[in-house]
Amino acid sequence: MGLIRGSVTLANPTRPELVPLPVSALADTGAVHLCIPEHLAIQLELAELERREVVLADGRRRTVPYVGPVEVRFGNRRCFTGAMVLGNEVLLGAIPMEDMDLVLRPQLQSLEVNPESPNLPTSVAMQVEDARHRPPIDAGTA
Repeated sequence: MGLIRGSVTLANPTRPELVPLPVSALADTGAVHLCIPEHLAIQLELAELERREVVLADGRRRTVPYVGPVEVRFGNRRCFTGAMVLGNEVLLGAIPMEDMDLVLRPQLQSLEVNPESPNLPTSVAMQVEDARHRPPIDAGTA
């Protein structure tokens, strides 16, 4: 499988007067986070929220700025996330791809909106019930 890229738009939702930036992003399900180069963080005037330690592909560790919030748009989807300031190109990891319900199509070398949910992103969620509001357990069925 080759490298798959998609066109996304990055924006700073806390600074709506700044022009959103259309960029080419490398989509990688093996990566977790959004990573952006330093020049994009500067252009979008993203605030450094903290520093994070990352493990690089070669096993080395380093600390990098974690900035945000970042609005990521693709097609009719968007998400809000933070970004690691790292590398020289935009890397779209699993968190923003899952949040926007995007899929990789290796045979077409493309990043696409999930065809099973073309109008709205779909997520998997689990409902947690409050034990105080559960019906009592019937001793005869327990």
